[in-house]
Amino acid sequence: MTNVDQPDLLSPAQRRERVVEWQVPAPVAKVAMGLSGMDAMLGIRDGRLPPPPFAKLIGFVMAVVEPGRIVMELEPREDLENTIGLLHGATAAALIDTAMGCAISTRLESGQGSVTLDLKMTFLRPLSVRSGLISAEGKVIKLGRQTSYTEGFVRDGKGALAVHATATFSMIGNNFTGN
Repeated sequence: MTNVDQPDLLSPAQRRERVVEWQVPAPVAKVAMGLSGMDAMLGIRDGRLPPPPFAKLIGFVMAVVEPGRIVMELEPREDLENTIGLLHGATAAALIDTAMGCAISTRLESGQGSVTLDLKMTFLRPLSVRSGLISAEGKVIKLGRQTSYTEGFVRDGKGALAVHATATFSMIGNNFTGN
């Protein structure tokens, strides 16, 4: 069924384009593994180290770096929307997982890291391009030798809580190669 008043949703006039550039990650990872986690996070925040390609793809930046606490920020865009005009939940998941993992990094020595074991998120309100600057805060709850625990919060531009999360991370040591 066609409606003459409906635009051609596949027409060139309805298309958008976004170009993403990033630095090759392996050399950056090698340098970062030689730094304490705090120094690596400060390096990314201050522009001395390039952010990971995934951060460039989604478009978030590291805004706050403190021992055991990180805040990531994202200016929402339509290319992150789902078919009902809201930011896809994976956007918030990427933000909060990154913030919580980086919060752990701020407490680690050189050569140490962590990987997500589980991530539990509760969505309290939807986010959209009208949400304003979105922030994701990750905090270390307990730093352990084998596992660490974090809590996170995603807030809209007015400071309203949109997502609450908790996560468990597995700690990895100096012999981690990334392969």
